[in-house]
Amino acid sequence: MKHLDFCRQWQLSTPLIQAPMAGGATTPELVAAVCEAGALGAFAAAMLSPAQITAGIAAIRALTDRPFLVNLFVLETPTPTEDTLAHAQSMLADSYRAIGIDQTTPSKWCEDFSAQLDAVLAAKPAAISFAFGLAGAAVIERCHLAGIQVIGTATTVSEGLAWQADGADAVCAQGVEAGGHRGGLQTEEGGGMIGTLALVPQMVDALSIPVIAAGGVMDGRGIAACLVLGAAGVQMGTAFLCCPESGISTTWKQALLAAGDDATRITRVFSGRPARGLYNDFMASMARYERHVPPYPVQNALTGPMRQAAQRAGRADYLSLWAGQGVRLARGVPASELVEVLDREWRALLPSWG
Repeated sequence: MKHLDFCRQWQLSTPLIQAPMAGGATTPELVAAVCEAGALGAFAAAMLSPAQITAGIAAIRALTDRPFLVNLFVLETPTPTEDTLAHAQSMLADSYRAIGIDQTTPSKWCEDFSAQLDAVLAAKPAAISFAFGLAGAAVIERCHLAGIQVIGTATTVSEGLAWQADGADAVCAQGVEAGGHRGGLQTEEGGGMIGTLALVPQMVDALSIPVIAAGGVMDGRGIAACLVLGAAGVQMGTAFLCCPESGISTTWKQALLAAGDDATRITRVFSGRPARGLYNDFMASMARYERHVPPYPVQNALTGPMRQAAQRAGRADYLSLWAGQGVRLARGVPASELVEVLDREWRALLPSWG
C-alpha cells in the first residue's frame, strides 16, 4: 500500500504531514511536536530571511532529531510602478483609517528566493516543498545533490505532471477546500478550483510519483477517504492552527473555534493571490476591488502593517484569518495529542491497512 512506502521513506508512524503555513503559525515547537508524534512536521520559511530560516531550522533540530520539511514560495521580486502603488494604496485608504494607522510604502516586497533557497540547501532538511510556481529542474537537481527530497504543490493534474517532469519526488494535490493561499500556478479565482476528492484520484491516475492529498481534511475520516482514493499521505493545516504550539494570535484561534461550516471565502484582497479564510469586514469592504488589487507579494506587503495593527488590537475584522472549509471540526489540543487521535481515527476505519 502506498501509505506504507510513504511512511518508510520519511520514517513516520502515520502518513500525515502538518502543512507549512506561512506567517508564524509553524513554530519550531509545533514542527518538533508533530515530528516526535510520528508525523512529518513542516516549517514555513517563505516569508523569512535567510538568517531566520537558518535559525528556525536550528531551533527545530534542538527539539527533535526526526525528519521534517521546509517550504518556500517560488517568487520573483516585483517592481511595481508608482501608478500601481498609488492606486493600490487608494483602495486601502478607508481600511487604514478604520484601523487608525497611516499607510507607508514597504521597504521591500518579499525575501529573495535564491538566497532563501541557499539557506535551506545549506541546512539540509529531509525535504523541501515549493508553492506558487514551478521550481524548475535545475533547482530540483540542486536539492537532490544536497540529499533533500522535493515536493511540489499542484492544484491541477497538468501542474502535477509538470512537477513530475522536472524531477519532483512527490506532489501535494491541493484541493479548493484548503485554507490559506492556493499553492499552484493558477492565480485567478476561477482557475484550478478542483475539490480534493475530485483532484486526488485524477492526480493518482496520471502520476507515477506519490500524491499527497490536501484540502479540507480535519479528522481520521478525511485521512481514510484520501488513502482509499490512492493518496500516499495527507497534508493538514487548519487542523493544527488551534494547537497551543501554533504561533497564530489568540484572536485568530478564537475565531477559528467559533467558525461555522460556511464561514470561509476565497479572496485576493489581503495578499493579491487567491486564499481561503474566514469572511470578515475587510473582505466585505474590499469586495469591489477583488479584481483590481496588485498581485502577490505587492498587495500582501501593502496590507501587512494594517494586519499587524489589527493583531495588536485584537481586531479580527482586519486580520487575514486563513482557514479551510473544514474549520468547524477544529480541535484545540496539543499537536502530539492531535496526531495520535488522527492516527487512531483513520486506523479504526481501515483496520487492515497496517
